[in-house]
Amino acid sequence: MDLAFASRFAQEWAAAWNSRDLERILAHYTEDVVFASPRIVEFLGDPSGEVIGKRALRAYWAKGLQLLPDLHFTVEDVRASVDTVVINYRNERGQAVAEVLTFRDGLVCRGLGAYGPEA
Repeated sequence: MDLAFASRFAQEWAAAWNSRDLERILAHYTEDVVFASPRIVEFLGDPSGEVIGKRALRAYWAKGLQLLPDLHFTVEDVRASVDTVVINYRNERGQAVAEVLTFRDGLVCRGLGAYGPEA
């Protein structure tokens, strides 16, 4: 994983979210993806805060897109590690968010969203 790949990925990832095209967003993820976020608790009422598999991820994000009609991400910073990309961005409410995405064979197999205070 290098910073050039991480930067390209982050820009495409944000563009996919900003397009609100769920299939375009999901194209970045493996079938067995595991994703954790406090929004899973909020949107799905699942206290584990985790979804497992692309089908569950699709249901979670479909609900999020429905509940957040003004959703928009602005990438502020990108970091790269051995097999992981960290995307620091602001959402439509100006809230700082970090997305930590671990890759396998070019796709995200594990991810988590971490939220800062709202602006």
